[in-house]
Amino acid sequence: MPAQQPIRLGIIGAGAIGKVHIETFRQLPEVRVTAVADAYLPAAEQRAGEYGIEQATPQDLLENPELDAVVIGVPNQFHAPLAIEALKRGKHVLLEKPMSIDSETARTIYETAKESGKVLMMAHQMRWLGIVRAIKQHVDHGDLGYMYNVKTGWLRKKGIPGWGSWFTRKDQSGGGPLIDIGVHMLDLSLYLMGNPKPISVYGSTYAEFGPQRRGIGTWGTPNWEGYYDVEDLATAMIKMDNGATLLLEVSWAAHAAGVKDEPYVQLMGTEAGLAISGNTGMLITHEDDAVKETAIEPLQGESDRVLMGRHFAESIRSNKDPISSALTGYTNNRILDAIYESSRTGSEVKLDW
Repeated sequence: MPAQQPIRLGIIGAGAIGKVHIETFRQLPEVRVTAVADAYLPAAEQRAGEYGIEQATPQDLLENPELDAVVIGVPNQFHAPLAIEALKRGKHVLLEKPMSIDSETARTIYETAKESGKVLMMAHQMRWLGIVRAIKQHVDHGDLGYMYNVKTGWLRKKGIPGWGSWFTRKDQSGGGPLIDIGVHMLDLSLYLMGNPKPISVYGSTYAEFGPQRRGIGTWGTPNWEGYYDVEDLATAMIKMDNGATLLLEVSWAAHAAGVKDEPYVQLMGTEAGLAISGNTGMLITHEDDAVKETAIEPLQGESDRVLMGRHFAESIRSNKDPISSALTGYTNNRILDAIYESSRTGSEVKLDW
């Protein structure tokens, strides 16, 4: 498309995450947010009035030939049908995580994106955090040597969202904390590892708080007439084709003593180690057989979401795969499904690519 013409963008989903996307893209002169859509029309009307843009149903927005791209920020079960139709109608897509509720429908999104020739980008904003960008510079410089083991997680002690709503229903969400916040840590770790190919998975999931209505957080609106049939803690080991291992642990609610309620990643290499804890970073080396720890400062500049939005726009302009491509989204879903399957069977799951 002509470089001087703004990318005309529609937002599907008028909830909290839709509001974030509207405010983010309004900061980018190369993008013009023209419409917001929601299956619940009053929500779209309210958001449209708030920002002086058009309101529509999701179907109206997808059928609008004036739009170049859409952001999909709706409950997980609607990711696949909306993304697939948007791609088939010739629109670029920024899709909220997870790609879908299972790897079968995620594969359909991935294949549709390839066939369409349009950009499909996963909205994993953590890749653009200042501390992550700083750590990535050290990784790209080769400071770690061979990265053979990574440990990552996010242990919330009391944070079950929207008990009884779609958040806690497997047929609508795909799972609990593993697919909700675990997918962020999985995606971030694979990115920092250089996207090796996962070949086997062993994992377990547990539901010790949610079924008893314990550990409920403040995000989402509870539905006490609903139900809870997802996990509240998951743990897994993923082996890669280059011999490296990735250890993952994540929870919505747990008796997790001595840990902070924040995401973390530990990268262990033959020459050095790197660690992220919240917004802090550390480089670990051995010098003269003594351990040396050096603080790493986050890179400054625009926010993670603005940088992500700009990358989406640049990918559309250049017609190139974004760094959080359709393939990365599909890979994440393959691993998530394998963890759930391994927990169900008690056996290792081999991934055939």
